[in-house]
Amino acid sequence: MRSIFTLFLLTFIVANSSAQEATDEVKQLRDQVSNLRHSFDRLQKSVDDLLWYDKIGDVAYMDKVHLTGPPKPDRVEKNKTRQGYGNPLGFQSYVFIPKNIDPAKKYPLLVLPHGGVHSNFNTFYTHIIRELMAQQYIVVAPEYRGSTGYGKGFYESIDYGGLEVEDVYASKKYMVENYDIVDGARVGIFGWSHGGLITLMNIFDHPGDYKVAYAGVPVSDLIARMGYKNDRYRGLYSVDFHIGKTADENVEEYRKRSPAWQAHKLKTPLLIHTNTNDHDVNVLEVEHLIKSLKAEGKKFEYEIYKDIPGSHTFDRIDSKIAQEVRLKIYKFLGGYLNPPKPFNGVKALRKAAYRY
Repeated sequence: MRSIFTLFLLTFIVANSSAQEATDEVKQLRDQVSNLRHSFDRLQKSVDDLLWYDKIGDVAYMDKVHLTGPPKPDRVEKNKTRQGYGNPLGFQSYVFIPKNIDPAKKYPLLVLPHGGVHSNFNTFYTHIIRELMAQQYIVVAPEYRGSTGYGKGFYESIDYGGLEVEDVYASKKYMVENYDIVDGARVGIFGWSHGGLITLMNIFDHPGDYKVAYAGVPVSDLIARMGYKNDRYRGLYSVDFHIGKTADENVEEYRKRSPAWQAHKLKTPLLIHTNTNDHDVNVLEVEHLIKSLKAEGKKFEYEIYKDIPGSHTFDRIDSKIAQEVRLKIYKFLGGYLNPPKPFNGVKALRKAAYRY
């Protein structure tokens, strides 16, 4: 009887040991896949950086500068005794300067935060950068915390609607403080989607630092967004290295990161665009923002486009109507920033962007 019991016990131990080993192996494989993904992201980012010189090198000087933003928040930085704890977080920003400017003069600055949860600034924006260079804007495009192409650690530093806003603001301050050709009194900010959210939060938190702003199809209400997105998307926010909780577990945290719930702070001239067939940012989010701004008695401009082809990127693609909408955006921004060479029509915009 004892022998049977001993055999059973040994079998139980071996079986459980094998299960644990299998679990460890699965975890190791997942870590390897994750690391490979970040390695591929780095490679893709390096290739895309080279493409920039080919696509805009005839009209712009491009640089990539290293800056710092606030330290990681304590909720994700739990080891308060590690070397370097509390240090500012380093990140990079693209700087674009028109080749045909006079270095003895000052020019308006546009801050352009990219969109996406874990995305980056890339050559998708080529034609927009060419259009801005033609008008003689200086542009800074920050790769704020959580952007891809900079490794796992930076990826996991994401703080959506939080400290990434301050990274973008730090890039604005850097440009004003370090470039004599930048007119600190003529600074605007604009972006689409998540970049639209960052734009809104920047002018809400730093109203005296921006002359004008444009928010295209902006993420506006994270609470509503969590309601119509799937579990995989929600998980991008609730993982332990990010907010760490779902919206129903900490609704106030999601609310303070949502522009529609911060509308009372608006003091900066603002233009908002959205599209009714947007497959990413449901128009209901932007409608909530618009209604909130109206309820607060704020002065701003907006347009709700009806089922324009291109959906979420309707005014960023290469269609004629997209170019017409971008011209509206540039006229709004230019009314406050006074660029030296504003466009006088779509034909001039198209020549700048597409060379003909």
